[in-house]
Amino acid sequence: MPQSALQPSQTDTAPARLPAHELIYRELRKLVLFGDLAPGQAVTIQGLTERLGAGMTPVREAIRRLISEGALEFQGNRRVSVPVLTAGNISEIILARQWLDPHLTLRATERATLDDLAELTRLDGVLDEAIAGGDLRNYLELNYLFHHQIYQIANAPILADLAEGLWLRFGPSLRVVCGRLGTQNLPDKHKDMLDAMHARDAESAARAIREDVIQGMEQVRHALQL
Repeated sequence: MPQSALQPSQTDTAPARLPAHELIYRELRKLVLFGDLAPGQAVTIQGLTERLGAGMTPVREAIRRLISEGALEFQGNRRVSVPVLTAGNISEIILARQWLDPHLTLRATERATLDDLAELTRLDGVLDEAIAGGDLRNYLELNYLFHHQIYQIANAPILADLAEGLWLRFGPSLRVVCGRLGTQNLPDKHKDMLDAMHARDAESAARAIREDVIQGMEQVRHALQL
């Protein structure tokens, strides 16, 4: 069984040092990002407070932040939901990701230490275990964490924030698509990218991740049109 993807040691800040509202925001963000809240599913604010074991104030603040990021939308009557992506939305995401992810990968290849490459290789190995075992939730977390690690290595915080915001937009739909197709049928160019990174071939690494992004997002577009 693959280990948990999001380990405490891999977070940017130790959870014990974070204020309550930030912890609740991160928990709710994960529910959105990994599709625990499905596109179009309306949930009450009270229901979220019970689910997260939190007070109304930090939950409202987390919801406000996620609405501002486009990850949630207010439905009225104290309900919120995850937006349902349209074909136009997906086209915009593809357009943005096919530049952002390759550029961040190019920067990461130029800056990666041997420890960085070892961690990416480790994550890809555990990701393979999740794929082989049909472990959908761990696949989603590990796939995200693999890309997140690249963004961190690239050391381009503004671009990384843009890329992370796109994950919040398409993550819930990715969960739907993966649930339909199964993990065995998902595209993965990570090994091509890693080979190029080890060779310090930034252009090839960027090209591999561009193919990975386009194949994955086109699969989402096709599946949601059925």
